[in-house]
This record gives sequence, structure tokens and C-alpha cells, in this order.
Amino acid sequence: MKNLKRWEDIKTDGINRLPARAHFFSYPNMEAAVTNEPESSRFYQKLNGTWKFLFLDAPEYSPEGFFLDEFDSSAWDKIAVPGNWQLQGYGKMHYSDLWYNFPIIPPRVPTDNPTGIYRRGFEVPEDLNGEQLLLRFNGVDSAYEVYVNGEFAGYSKGARIQAEFDVTDLCRPGSNSLVVRVFQWSDGTYLEDQDMWWLSGIFRDVELYTRPVAGIYDFYVTTELDGDNQDAVLSVSVKLTEHSGQTITYELVDSAGERVFLEEKKADEALSRLVEAPSKWSAEIPNLYHLYMTVRDSAGKTIEVIRQQVGFRSIVVSGETFLVNGVAIKLKGVNRHDYNPKTGRVVAKEEIERDIITMKRHNINAVRTAHYPNAYYLYDLCDEYGMYVIDETDLECHGFELTGKYDWISDDPEWELAHVSRMERMIARDKNHPCIIMWSLGNESSFGHNFRAMAKLAKEMDPTRLVHYEGDREAEVTDVYSTMYTWLERNDDRLTMDKIIENSKKPHILCEYAHAMGNGPGNMKEYQDLFYKHEKLQGGFVWEWFDHGIETVGEDGSVYYRYGGDFGDDPTNGNFCIDGLIMPDGTPSPSLLEYKKVIEPVQTECLDIEKGLFRLINRYDFIGLDYLELTCSVFEDDRLLDSFAVELPEAGGREAVEILLPLMKEFEKVNGAKYYLIFSYKLKADTPWAPKGHELANASFELPGKNKLPKVHEEGGADLNVNKEGAFVTVSGNGFSVTFDCVKGAIKEVVRNGEVQIERGPQFQFWRAPIDNDMYLLPDYRTKYFMHLGHEIVEEVRYELKDGVFEWHTHALFGTTNSSWHYKLHYFYRIHADGDIEFRINGIASGMKENAPAMIPRLGVKMILNNKFAFAKWRGRGPGESYADSKEANLFGVYQKTVDELFTNYVKPQENGNRSDCDWVSFTGQNKDGIIFTTNDKFDFSASRYEIIDLEHAKHTVDLKPRDYVVLNLDYKQNGLGSNSCGQNQLKKYQCTFEDFTLAFRITLFNEEEITAVELGRLG
Repeated sequence: MKNLKRWEDIKTDGINRLPARAHFFSYPNMEAAVTNEPESSRFYQKLNGTWKFLFLDAPEYSPEGFFLDEFDSSAWDKIAVPGNWQLQGYGKMHYSDLWYNFPIIPPRVPTDNPTGIYRRGFEVPEDLNGEQLLLRFNGVDSAYEVYVNGEFAGYSKGARIQAEFDVTDLCRPGSNSLVVRVFQWSDGTYLEDQDMWWLSGIFRDVELYTRPVAGIYDFYVTTELDGDNQDAVLSVSVKLTEHSGQTITYELVDSAGERVFLEEKKADEALSRLVEAPSKWSAEIPNLYHLYMTVRDSAGKTIEVIRQQVGFRSIVVSGETFLVNGVAIKLKGVNRHDYNPKTGRVVAKEEIERDIITMKRHNINAVRTAHYPNAYYLYDLCDEYGMYVIDETDLECHGFELTGKYDWISDDPEWELAHVSRMERMIARDKNHPCIIMWSLGNESSFGHNFRAMAKLAKEMDPTRLVHYEGDREAEVTDVYSTMYTWLERNDDRLTMDKIIENSKKPHILCEYAHAMGNGPGNMKEYQDLFYKHEKLQGGFVWEWFDHGIETVGEDGSVYYRYGGDFGDDPTNGNFCIDGLIMPDGTPSPSLLEYKKVIEPVQTECLDIEKGLFRLINRYDFIGLDYLELTCSVFEDDRLLDSFAVELPEAGGREAVEILLPLMKEFEKVNGAKYYLIFSYKLKADTPWAPKGHELANASFELPGKNKLPKVHEEGGADLNVNKEGAFVTVSGNGFSVTFDCVKGAIKEVVRNGEVQIERGPQFQFWRAPIDNDMYLLPDYRTKYFMHLGHEIVEEVRYELKDGVFEWHTHALFGTTNSSWHYKLHYFYRIHADGDIEFRINGIASGMKENAPAMIPRLGVKMILNNKFAFAKWRGRGPGESYADSKEANLFGVYQKTVDELFTNYVKPQENGNRSDCDWVSFTGQNKDGIIFTTNDKFDFSASRYEIIDLEHAKHTVDLKPRDYVVLNLDYKQNGLGSNSCGQNQLKKYQCTFEDFTLAFRITLFNEEEITAVELGRLG
């Protein structure tokens, strides 16, 4: 190609960039090394802070001599480093999942190439003691040039991996200048098409520091366990930049500060030392040792001391499994992007630590660094807290998939250097971290020559770890067979999990599954059950950790989060970036609570409820149950009857034991009450990631009770009066009235003591506000089936007052616009003299059934309640929202919340707040007036101050305006969630279909000072 620019030259991977090496700090003495603080190392300073900044439309517009010392930058703007310039008012925000934002003509990039020139000064001490002065950039997107004191210092690309430059000869004592010119687009961009916001600039730390020329340049630590995984050989090889008779003293210290060994070697000799029965490192027990390497000159003077964390662990493939310390572990993982709702990909160590602590508290044990190496301190934290890591190369070429030649550059040897360099730099930096169990070649980039070269390099550089890459569909060069979003069941011949079980000869992981977009995912339990059932299925990584919303403050001060398309970005994948287990502000989504439950460390199975016999399955791979304490509690509805500690028996990793609970206290059982036995497993002592008493696992079981007694209606009181005026019939009794609309065949209103309690009675519906996982159903729902456009045709209305009870029948048909399929509905009401309303709706699937959709969003009724009913109480699953395929986290019991608390405020509004498997729900106001809906079967309910149409039309939470009433939905069934925004749709057993149904419940108006909802809920 003609006239390639530096930032388009695939043969120029870097200029003057030092060879990649492990990340470590050099300390002047042991006392400094023990602190493990960079500031205690040799000369060290972070160059973070406020820099001068000039933003240009293209590099060619750079002012002449912009890099010179004497250049006048006084008129330039100021910008924060680290930072992404799009989030500081420069350039354009843009989100896309797979598209490149320019024509695919590799390695060419647009002439309009936004460019940022950064400038700042820094100080260098008078005497560097002959040490090498290094400048390190930990992350710059996408390519950049570096100038020091007016001289060209170097060039690098590979946005998310560190680069070091030797600036010793370019610096002077006292004041110095540093200029960095950053290009948004480069040939490297073709390798950086990850599913995320396109963000540019210096977004990780910039560091200036010294190292002794005679010290260690690089080192490589390995631990090899013997065949019994008992003893280990610790090996260390080092690279020097200068050989002058140095020696290295190796001192290994355990976590208690006790010395394990002390050995001196010539610097050019590798260390190989047997360590007997070391404490092993795993995500469950992250035992770490500290290795101190003291380099001395030929006269015995200390040159430097280096501190390195060491974890003794092994990773090997054995048959169809991979083993960590001899065990075929299960990965209970999550994909994690760097993300902050205010600063983009700028994340502090404290934020990463918060993420890892939150993960540990929710039973997550593994992280995939999707899809690039993270800041170095993530790996330190994963070593310390205990997290398995798949370290992924900064490489994704997803946009090529749309060209029909997915392997355009992946199989082009001309691009080998660009691919292999990224792998080499990642492994070189991160190779000494015990948390890393696999090197990943990248993501969604097809396969070919360059991936083979990367895998070969990985095995040469580090044969102790496994190689991963989902794009190697035949597992030609990888040690594990990795797939993403593989379905559990489907109707075509595409890959499913059962085919993997049958055909794979290598260990398998799902590197991405359970797409956590909006309300979802469902089906997580089914995946986890499959992982436990088959040894070769070694777990997976949920996509993904964060909702990537951009924090925005509205005119009224309300905070909401924008996503793709909100910035005029085109093309965009919209809210496809809102797909995490936690919301942008760090609030756990219901999906994180569900995942925590599904992967809980102790599963409890009931063997004989009458005898109190249970099986406890330890789902940890290594540790026993002795770190937990179990408390069992017995509830009568919402009243605690008994609570007692249970001594947990010994059960090693992956073992199951049976326990027989002590006899529970005798108590008189009440008719209609439900009795629940609740297991709660909590930490027995404080850990680095959670305090004593933090719950990790739980279970609930219903104990035998006594049947409900039928409710006795006060028929002998005042008679019911029936009055017809025009199209309305009003049934009235002592202090209440119910008005029916003869045209619509429905309750118009229910009044008690002169105040409207129900503003509209039950009306059939099968539409719900679409969830993100419905996205592929919606085109047909809206334009083929017109599911959102329901019409009811009333065929007959009749009523009578018989034996003091009023009965109302409505026969109707319900279908959608242009539909040939419909429901035949029969609404039936019985109103008693005490005001109770018995309701039943029967639905018969009718018409041309073959033309109906395969799935119906819901089958149920909607009502409008007085706005005063602000407090909800129910018996069923709770306290959080739950759906047919996502309800494990919500145990049975009696719960209460305000109506507003029932609502889950998803970034993009959608169906939410459902409570499942209930047999009653009540609503009360401040004046103690209440209304309760009870059934002898079960129903789902949701209540909010928003109509379906409000949720459906709102793009953001700030678009929602509360109604002046409560919308109540009572459902016979609601469709599952699935994760079909990317992955498995609703499993058949969780699908709501075009089927016959019956939904029945009783409506009772009451006052809490006279009788409680719990008491009313016990009546049949």
C-alpha cells in the first residue's frame, strides 16, 4: 500500500519500547520491600493528574514543533490523566458490539483520525545514582508517540497492555517536559473491536521510576507439584541487563512470616528448590508465600530487593478434565470489563478491589478479563483474595465476521507480528501470578495462522498454564474446548450442551453464557446442574459483570444512565452494553442474587421432612464445611417459632453428608398457616472479603401443616342490594358497593366506606412490557401477532341475586389485531353480603391455534387499585423478584415491601418486579385499610405505579412518570426470562404457551386493626 502512516504500519509494533517483562518494583533494601508499596521503591512518581491537552481532527493538524521544550502550550485545555477524552468533552461517544467505525481496508484507518496531544512537566532529582530511568504507560488507546524534552522517545500500540521506555539519556536533573500524541485509530484498532464503548486517550497510570542497571530485568517463577500434589519444586529464572558477578539471595517466607528457606545463588544460575508440603494456593484457600530476591554485587553490597507473591499450585490436563492441584475444579465465573459510569475505562485499584470483594461475597470464584489484560493490580488482588483468572489478550476482530471473510487478518501471516506481540507482552507481564490458570488468545476473531503462532508462543513462554480460545472451534491448539452461549435445547441441528457431553474429548468451559441483559438471565440453574453432573463440564463465565451505562444528571437532578444511540452514535447496538450482573452504580441486580444462589457452596436436599433428614452437598472443590455455621429456623408464616444452631459434620470438598436435625419444639399448628424450615449457612469468622455472619448459602422447606378452613361468610347480615342505572349495575351491602359495567362486562369500581378501593376490576391480558431477552420475539410480536394490541369482544353478560349471593357472568372473546386465534373467556364473580368477591376466569385457547405464537408473554388479569395502597405483604417466594426460570434465590415465606420497593429500576425500563408462587397478597394504606387477594392454588403478582405502556415506551428511568394509582397484575403464568438476547431462549418447561387456563382468587376488603392479612390468608 502507498504512503502508510506510522499508525497504519503493521510491521511497526513499537519503536524504542523495552522488551516486555514481569511487572514488579525494585526496592533499595529489605525494609522497603516488606512494605510492598511502590512509593517505597527507588525513585518513583506517578505522572497522573492534570495535563495540558490539545484535541485535533487528525494528526496532520498537529502544530509544528508541538513536542519541543519551548513550545507555547499556554492556550491549550486541561485534561485529567488517566482519563478517556470522550468523557471529558472531546470527540464523540460511540458504542457498538461488533462494527468497525470506518471502512474495512486493513491496515488503513480514516484520515479524520481524532488525535489528542498531552503535555506536562516532571522533576528528576540531581543524582539518579547511575540508575536507569524508565517511563511506563499502563494503558493508552489506541497508538501513541512519546517525546521527552523535545526528543522522540518512542512509539507503541496495543491499547490495554503496558509499555516501558528508557528515558535515562533524554532527561536532565530538575524540570523536564513530556509530550504524548495519541491517535484514536491505528492499524491496532483492527485488533481492538471489542463489545464496548469506543474510548480513547491515556486511561491508566503513567509512572516514572528507576531501576539499577545491575539489577534483575525480568524473572519467571514456577511451582511444580509432585504426583501426589504434596511437595513442590519452586523454580526461578532471571534475566539481567548487566553481568558483573552478582549474587541473588532467595528467601521464601510463609503467610505467618516464618522463613521457609534462604539460599544464595550466582545471578546467572536458576533456582530450583524443593519445598516440602507447602500450603497450596486455590481460589478457596489463596495461600500465598513471599519470595524476596536480594541482588548483591561482587563486594556483597545490596543492589536491590524484589518482593514477589508465590502461590503453590499446578494446572494440568488429565483426560477430559483439567486439574488444579489434582482436582477437576468448577469455574463459577464472570466476564469483567474495566468500567466506571463516570470515567469509562478508568478504574482505580479500590474499584477493582470492590468488584472482587462483591464477587467473593456472591460465591463467584473466577474472572475472565474480557477482552484484554487488566491493570496489573487486578492480578495482585486475585492472588490475594482468591480468584481463578483467564487472562485474555487484547484482541478481537469481530467486525470481519460481517464481511464473509472472518479470518481476513487472523489467517494472514503479514499480521503475525501484530497478533503475537500482544500475546507475548501479556504473558511476559503477568506470568508470575498464581491466580492465572489460562492464557486466552483473544475473542471472536475467527481462527488461522496467527492464532496458531500465538498458541505456540504461549506454550514456549509458559508451558505451566493452559491455552484458551473459543474461536478455535476444533480445539486444534487449545487445551480446553471453549464455547459460548451454547444452548441446552433447540429445534435445529446446531451445537447443544448434550452434543458437547457426547463428543468432546477435552475439558469444556462456557467462556460466555447467561447473558445478563436487563431482566434476566433465566435457566442458570439448569446450566449449573449440568456442570455438576459431568466432570468434563468445568463451568463457565456469565456475561457480564457491569451494566455499562454512562451516568447522566437530568435537569431536575435525577441520575440516569445512557447507552448506545443516546449520543447520536451510528451504527450502534443500543442498550446491548447494559448486560451486567450489577447496575452502573454498583447495585446488585436480581440476576447476581440468583447466580449467588445457583452456585452456592452448600446445597441442601430434603430426604425425609418428617424425620428431619437432609443431605448436605459441599460444592467447594477443596475446603470442608468447618468454616461455616448453620442455623435452622422454623417460621409459622411470618412468626419465628424456633431457631437453633446445627453442628456441621465433616465434609471435604465435593463430599456429601447426611444430617438428622434435632427434634423441633412442639407447637400447636394453625389451620391454613404455612410452616417453613430455613437453613442459613454463614461465615464462622471474618475473612478478608466478608465479615463473620455473612450468608453464603441457604435453603427453605415447607413443613407439614394443617389445611385451610373455609372462610365463613356473614350471609345472615344486611341483604345485598342490586341497582341498575343505564349500563351499570351496582351491588351494595353494609359499607361497600361493587359497580359493574354491563358493556365491558367488568368491575368498574369497588367502594368501601365511601372511598374507591378498586378503580378497575380484573381484565384479561397476555402482554407484558418487553424484556431485553424478548428482543428476537418482538418483531413477530409487534408486526405479525400484534400481541400489544388486544381486543375483547363481550358476547354475553348475565347476573342474578340468589340466596343472598350476587353472581355475575361475562362470556367474551379476546384476540389481537388481525389474529385468527383467540381465547374464549368466562369471567365469574360471586359477591357475598360481607363484601367478599370471589373471582374466576377460565380461558379456552380457540380459533386457528396453529397460527398462534409459540410463546405468550403472560396469562393473567390486571386491576387498578387506589393509590393509597402503598404497602404490600405476600406469602410465596421473596423478598426479591422472581420468574419461572429465575427464582432459586427467593425462598418461601411471608414478606413485605412498599409498592415502590417491589419495582426493579432497570437502566432500560422493562417488565420487572414479579413475585412468584404466591397464595395471597395484600395491600394496605396508612389508615390500615387493606385489600387481600387469596387463592387455594397459586399465582404470580406484580404491583407498581406504571402501566405496561409506560415501561414499553420509556428509554430511560427518567422517562417514567408515576401514575396516581397502583397497577396490579395477577398471573396464572408468566413466560420465563431465558437469555435469548444472546443465548438460550426460554426452556420448554418455562414457556407460557397458548393454552387453556383457570385463575381463581378471592378479594377481601379489611382493616388491619380488626384482622391481619396473615390471618385472612389462612382461610380457604
